[in-house]
Amino acid sequence: MALEKMEFKTEVKQLLDLMIHSLYSHKEVFLRELISNASDAIDRAHYESLTNPDILENDTGWKIRITPDKEKGTLTVSDNGIGMTREEIIEALGTIAHSGTKEFLSLLQSKDIKDNPELIGQFGVGFYSSFMVADKVTVISRRAGKKDRIGVKWESTGDGTFTVEDVEKEGKGTDVILHLTEEGKKYLEAWEIRSIVKKYSDFISHPIVMEVEREKESELKKGEKYKVKEEETINSMKAIWLKEKSSITEEEYGEFYKHISHDPLKPAHVIHYRAEGTSEFIALLYIPQKAPINILYRDYKMGPMLYVKRVQIMEHCEELLPPYLRFVKGVVDSSDLPLNISREMLQHNREIETIKKNITKKILDTLSEMKRDNYEKYLEFYKEFGRILKEGIHYDLLRKETIADLLLFASTKVEEGQFRTFADYVKDMKEGQHSIYYITGNSREEALKSPYLEAFKKKDYEVLIFLDEIDEFLFGGLFEYKGKMLKSVVKGELDIDLEKAAEKEKSRKKYEKLLDFIRDTLKDEVKDVRLSGRLIDSPCCLVADEDGLDPQMEKILKAMGQKVPENKRILEINPDHPILKEMQGLFEEGKRDGDILEYIRLLYDQALILEGSRPKDPALFSKTITKLMVENLTRRPSERMG
Repeated sequence: MALEKMEFKTEVKQLLDLMIHSLYSHKEVFLRELISNASDAIDRAHYESLTNPDILENDTGWKIRITPDKEKGTLTVSDNGIGMTREEIIEALGTIAHSGTKEFLSLLQSKDIKDNPELIGQFGVGFYSSFMVADKVTVISRRAGKKDRIGVKWESTGDGTFTVEDVEKEGKGTDVILHLTEEGKKYLEAWEIRSIVKKYSDFISHPIVMEVEREKESELKKGEKYKVKEEETINSMKAIWLKEKSSITEEEYGEFYKHISHDPLKPAHVIHYRAEGTSEFIALLYIPQKAPINILYRDYKMGPMLYVKRVQIMEHCEELLPPYLRFVKGVVDSSDLPLNISREMLQHNREIETIKKNITKKILDTLSEMKRDNYEKYLEFYKEFGRILKEGIHYDLLRKETIADLLLFASTKVEEGQFRTFADYVKDMKEGQHSIYYITGNSREEALKSPYLEAFKKKDYEVLIFLDEIDEFLFGGLFEYKGKMLKSVVKGELDIDLEKAAEKEKSRKKYEKLLDFIRDTLKDEVKDVRLSGRLIDSPCCLVADEDGLDPQMEKILKAMGQKVPENKRILEINPDHPILKEMQGLFEEGKRDGDILEYIRLLYDQALILEGSRPKDPALFSKTITKLMVENLTRRPSERMG
C-alpha cells in the first residue's frame, strides 16, 4: 500500500506539543517506556505462541535489542515480539483511547508534570516520550505469524501528522528508531544506556542486548590487540518476586513497582509472600501512594500480572482481585496453573478462586495492621482509596464486617480532619442506646447544621457523618455492625428520648385533629404528617420511610439518568414549637382557610429547603414570605413587641 499521510487525534496533538515544548527533566524515562513496551510485546507473543506455533517463525530466542548509531544520530529499540498490523499501528500510535483523557491532559499541563514527566507512563502513552529526545520517530513493525514479509512503517516528526506505508521486514516484531536531537545524542553513549537500563529495567525478564566494541589480544601475535564487536546482555533478568525478601532492597522493590505501574512515586506498602500447601504461588503486591486518575472509569485495567512458572499469561488478571481492591498492583506467579489457561477458563478455575481468596485476605490483613500500627500512614492511604474500599461493603457480603472495621468517618464528636471507626462508636455508645446513627451530607459543616441532629445533640448521642455520595447506597447493605443496627437520622420514626414518651402521647392527642387537617391539605405532597421525636428548635422536617430512599441518594440516581419511583416523604412537626401552638389556636377558632392554609404551605416549603430541595412553587413561596413580612412590619411597634 502506498504512502498515506494522516493526522493525529486532537488529544495526541496536545500531548506531543507538551512533550516537545514543556517537559524538561528526567528525559531518560523515554528508554524505560520503550523497553517496557518491547517487553510487553514479547510477553504477548510468548503467550500466543503456546497455541499458535507460527508465532515462533525462525525463532532465535526472545530479545530486546538497543542499537546506538552515532554516524546517523539514531537510537533503535527492537523486539521480536507480537508486532503490529497497519490498522493496529494507526490505532495504537495515532489515538489515545482512554476514558479520562481530558483529566489526563489537564494534569500534564499542570506545574507538577514538568518535574515528573514520567507520569505519562501511568496513562499508557509512554511511547510519546520519545519526542522529548527525538525530532523524528520511525516505527517499523511486522505482525508475528504473518506468512509474507510485508510490514508497516509509521513515521512522524511530531508536527501533528504521521505517515504510514507498507515495507518489507525480515522478521516479526517492532523497531522503534529515534532520530535524536543534538541534546538527545548523549543517549548514544554505551555507558549512558547501561546506566538507564540498570536503573529502570534491570529486572525485565527478557535479555536486553547491545552490541559493544571490545579490544582483544591476538592469539597469533603476542602483544597485538584488535577490536571486535560483541553482543552484551545489559540487564540481570532476575525475576524480583522469586528472590528472597531479605535480599531485595527498598530501591529494587520501588523500581519494579514503577516498571509495572508507571507510577513515579514509591509504593505506600509492599506485600511479598510465598503461599505453600494445597495452592502454591508467589505474590508481590503493591499499595500505591496516590490513586491513578482513571481509577473510577469503566475501562480502568485492574488486577495483578499473572505468571505461570515465570511465563507471563496475562498483564491484568481481573479474576485475582475483587473490584474494591483494584488499586493494588503487582505480580502473582503460580506453579499449579496450566500454561495454556485462557481468560474463559480463569473464570471457573478453582485454583484462581483459591489464590483470589488468599491474596484478598492478605491485603485486608495488611491494611488492618497498617491502621493499628501506623495510623498516619493508613490515614493517607484512606484519603486516596477509602471510597473504593467501601465498595466491598456492598459487593463482598462474606467480608463486609472485616471491611467495615477498616472504614473511617467524620463524626459529630470529633473535630474537622479527625475520624472515627465503627468500633470507636460502639465502644462509646450511651447507656440505653441501641443503634448506630448516621447522616449523609456534602460536607461536615453542612451536616452539623442539620435540624435532623437536634435531638441527638440534646441527648449527647454521636452521629457519624457519611460524606461520599455513594455512602447511602453502600451502607444500605450493611444493616448492622456487632449487633448494632445502622440507622439514618433522616429516615423512619425516631424516639430516642423515651422519658418524654408520655408527654408526646399527650401532644399527639392534643393536636390530632389539626394533624388530620394538615395531612388532608398536603395529601398530594406527603405520605403522612406526624409529631417529631427528633426536632428541638426547628418547626418541621421531611423524613423518608425506614426502607425509603435518602433524599441525597434520590438526587444521585436522578443525576445518573435513572428513573426514580415516586417517593413521598413524611412531614414531621415539632410539638414544642410555638408555630404549632399558634396554628392550633387558629384551627380551634374554626379558621380552616386563609392564613392557616398559607402557614401549612410554608411549613412544607421550609421542610423542603431544610432537606436541600426547592419549594414546589418558589414564586408562591416568595410571595407568601413577602406578604407576612409586610404585615408584620406595618403593625404598630407596640403590637410587634407584644
